[in-house]
Amino acid sequence: MVRAGTRAVLFLPVLLAAAGILSPFGASAPAYEAGPVTDGGSIKGKVIFPGTVPPKRKIIPTKDKDTCGGTREIDQIVLGPDKAVVEAILYLKDVAKGKAWPKAAKTPEIDNLKCDFQPHVQVMPSGDVVIVNSDPVLHNTKSFFGRVPVFNIALPNQGQRITRTVKRTGLMRIECDAHGWMLGWAYVADSPYFAITGKDGTFTISDIPPGDYTLVAWQEFTGATEVPATVKAKEAAPVNVELKKK
Repeated sequence: MVRAGTRAVLFLPVLLAAAGILSPFGASAPAYEAGPVTDGGSIKGKVIFPGTVPPKRKIIPTKDKDTCGGTREIDQIVLGPDKAVVEAILYLKDVAKGKAWPKAAKTPEIDNLKCDFQPHVQVMPSGDVVIVNSDPVLHNTKSFFGRVPVFNIALPNQGQRITRTVKRTGLMRIECDAHGWMLGWAYVADSPYFAITGKDGTFTISDIPPGDYTLVAWQEFTGATEVPATVKAKEAAPVNVELKKK
C-alpha cells in the first residue's frame, strides 16, 4: 500500500518486465542499446483514479513495539487534487534502443526503518541493491518476483548493510519475516524510459525515439494499466491514464 505523508521515492533507472504487464516472475534483462537520440519526442500526462477510495489498511504491530510503534492506518492509494494518483510508476514496454541510462547518485537501498520499508515504492536499476537495517531489532528481509525468491537476508544488528545483486526484470515484492505487516515494492526495468508521479499526478518521459509504444502505469492498489502512445520527433504526446481497481 502506498502510504500517506512524506516518503522518499528513489528516482533511479530500473529493470522493467520484459514479458507481459508487470510479469510477476520477472525475466532476465534483455539487451538495451543505448545511444544518442537526436530527434526524440516525449510523453506528458497525468494519472488519475476516479473510483471509490478504498478504506485505510490497519497495521497492528505485534512485537518490538518500542521500535515499531503502535497501531496505525495507511492509505492503499494516495490521491492529490482532482483525483491525481501520487507515486504511480510509468514505463514504456519493450524498448530496444534509445537514450543512455542516467548516472545513479548511489547504489539503491532498501531500508528497514521503524518496522517499515523506506522507500515503500522505488525504481531501481538491475545490479546491486543494499539492504539496510536502521532499527535496533532483528529484521529478515526477503523479496520475490511473484513466488520466485530473490534474496532472504537476516539483519540482526542496527546499522547492518548487506549488498545483493538483482539480475531479473519485473516487479519485486519485499517482505520481512520478523514483522509480517511490512511490505515494499521495487520495480526493476529494462530501459530508462520511466517516471514516477508527484503530488499532482503528472509525469514526463523524454528523449524517446519516434514511434508507437505501449505505456504502462502501475499503482499498488490498482495494479497495471496499458495505453498506446505515439511519439513524434521533437513533439510532446499528451497521454493521460485512468487507473481502475484490479
